[in-house]
Parts: sequence; C-alpha cells; structure tokens
Amino acid sequence: DKNFRKYRQIKANSNVALCIDNIQIEGKCEEIGKPIDNKEFINLYKICFESSFNKYSNLENERLFMVIPTFIKRWVYIENIPYMEIFDVKNNKYLLEKYIC
Repeated sequence: DKNFRKYRQIKANSNVALCIDNIQIEGKCEEIGKPIDNKEFINLYKICFESSFNKYSNLENERLFMVIPTFIKRWVYIENIPYMEIFDVKNNKYLLEKYIC
C-alpha cells in the first residue's frame, strides 16, 4: 500500500532482506505496478489467497513489488552438524560451509 511506511522505505532504499524459517534472501526490490495489472501474479494470488485477493487487489494504493535475489543463505544439517549453504547470486557462486561455534 502506497500509504504504508514500508512502501516509503523501499522506495528510498531498494536493498531488502527477507527471512522465513532458516532461509535469508537479500536482493534489490522494485515496484512493478498494481497487483490487478499483473496477470501472472493475480492468477496465483486468487488461487492461493482468494479472500485477500477479493479484499485488496482492486484498491487504488495497492502495489506489487519484485525482489531480484543477490544473496541467499540457509542453514542445513548434515549428520546433525550445522552448515551454512550460501548462494551468492550476484557473483554466481555456491558455498557449503561448516558452522564452527
């Protein structure tokens, strides 16, 4: 929503980080328009989140953003030993590094 603080922050600085479970994604975020104008997004959004689709998709201030990943890290355990799995997308490199406390 164009009225939200996060919208203003992203417009001022397009570097973002997203985290879920044991995964961290860093990248560049860019506004791509209104959700209702993006057919690929809207078709999936309607299937997965029909209630939110119906409530928010047509609102004038709603905006859709795309994150272009530059760095991805996740924790994995191999034989109960923690490792960091690193995808350096920007430099096209992959690393599996044992975590040492």
